[in-house]
Amino acid sequence: MTVVRPGEGEERELGTIGVVFKLFGEQTNGQVSVVEHPFPVGACVPPHMHTREDEYSIVTEGEIGFRSGDREVVLGAGGYITKPRGETHTMWNAGRTPARMIEIISPAGFEHFFWGVTELGSAGPPDPEALAALAVEHGLVFGNAPWLDDIIARYDLTPPPGRR
Repeated sequence: MTVVRPGEGEERELGTIGVVFKLFGEQTNGQVSVVEHPFPVGACVPPHMHTREDEYSIVTEGEIGFRSGDREVVLGAGGYITKPRGETHTMWNAGRTPARMIEIISPAGFEHFFWGVTELGSAGPPDPEALAALAVEHGLVFGNAPWLDDIIARYDLTPPPGRR
């Protein structure tokens, strides 16, 4: 049995959003990992695609927008969404207050990408080549999303790194 009490877990900065590590795959026999993501106002996650895992998100505070493939939705607290592997997706704070979601990743393992990004960024912006190598190691592909500029404009978002 693994117990994670309210407020427990290691919280770190993950670029445009935060991450709180709740359950690593080593605690679930590799089945799932669980993290929480706080989204400050204006936050936008760079579009990306997972090649090895599916993600299941539950919004717990505020409003978070999701785009996966050609589908887009904004969910408030209590909303659930699936983001299947092989589909380019992004998420953003769609409101004017901080937002938060729980992310369930299956199978586990991708939480180590988040951990690696926080390590790379601990002394400033991560080195792009090191970040690219970490993405390859974890089967992550950053996506070219022609629809992102529209989302940034509609929700008055801070563009993710590498975007004007």
